[in-house]
Amino acid sequence: MNKADLIVGLQWGDEGKGKIVDHMAQTHDYVCRFAGGHNAGHTIVVDGQKYALHLIPSGVLNPKAKNIVGNGVVLSPVDFIKEMSQFDNLEGRLFISDKAHLLLPYHALIDQAKEKMKGDKAIGTTGKGIGPAYGDKVARIGHRVGELLDPVKLASKVVGFFEQNQSIFDIMGVETPSEAFLIEELEQYRKILAPHITDATQLIWKVLDEGKKVLLEGAQGTMLDIDHGTYPYVTSSTTISAGACSGLGLNPKDLGKITGIAKAYCTRVGNGPFPSEDFGVEGERLRKNGHEFGTTTGRPRRCGWFDAVAMKHAVRVNGVDQVSLMKLDVLDGFDEVKVCVAYEIDGEEINYVPYDLETANPIYKSFAGWDKTEGVRDFDALPDTAKEYIKALEIMIDTKIGIISTSPDRKDTIIR
Repeated sequence: MNKADLIVGLQWGDEGKGKIVDHMAQTHDYVCRFAGGHNAGHTIVVDGQKYALHLIPSGVLNPKAKNIVGNGVVLSPVDFIKEMSQFDNLEGRLFISDKAHLLLPYHALIDQAKEKMKGDKAIGTTGKGIGPAYGDKVARIGHRVGELLDPVKLASKVVGFFEQNQSIFDIMGVETPSEAFLIEELEQYRKILAPHITDATQLIWKVLDEGKKVLLEGAQGTMLDIDHGTYPYVTSSTTISAGACSGLGLNPKDLGKITGIAKAYCTRVGNGPFPSEDFGVEGERLRKNGHEFGTTTGRPRRCGWFDAVAMKHAVRVNGVDQVSLMKLDVLDGFDEVKVCVAYEIDGEEINYVPYDLETANPIYKSFAGWDKTEGVRDFDALPDTAKEYIKALEIMIDTKIGIISTSPDRKDTIIR
């Protein structure tokens, strides 16, 4: 029996997981998504053409790979169908767990209403309904993808839920949908999605037993994990490697090589602590050079320097075997490149991620910059100062950097 390889984000999401999943998917038979919803945005560039994926696993760009959306995902049918329309012949190549939870339009309305009510204390969610959908799941009032196969029964349940909570929805300004409208809407989803709905847990067990090569793909990043991230400014799912087990029906012994993805600097979307954020011209330069605007939201990302303290934490909590360092080329042309090597909190220097990062100030170590790494495909061809930077990061995070990306293109990747 084969073990499943896993790719996980090590920062606050947006690390460039899509490119590496796409790269590794060329040698895997199945690619499986285990958590998150369409708040994820994986951008992949193949031969100059850009693809933005939100729910469909990144293996869809390999015509030989099959793709599984696991039970840990919250799935918006309308957005999933829209994404499917980019591709031909997905039947037999795309499978959705019947145990994945549905994210319906009212979840987004609730999400947006709650954020608005919080005012300046808003978390900064994408407003797409991810939190409310996971909230319903945990409260045991959610609906699963398998229920789409009986739209009439599902519509009745949804209307009943609204009637039971009418006073709350009135306060939020969320209208109760009509049952007739819901049946029509859900029937449209059923027609398109029914051929793809299956018991994904049985499927993944079967293909592993058959010796197939399986790649597991997460969403967001470790520092957004519901348990191990900067709570409450986190997402609503388990984004770390352990989430692949619960999100697909695997056990820890099923996991093989774990590759952690990190940018050569740091970004964050939404509110919450970000110790190495740069508020000056260098942070703006990182944003401009890295085109740091959300794939899903279009929002400008907050930018700063590589945080080796948070990275060492993420490497350990995920059991990472190797790190893939993304967007090295974005640092091209900087005279000086900084790395956060410790935090200062209330006059004390610490080298670990504490309970609360709100008051943490970064302690930096500086490295000499370099002219150009863009498009370099061989480690020895990198500028000496870039190689020194990478080797120093390996020591700081106590993990090998096995893959280095030097542009968005699939081919501009160094394998060490």
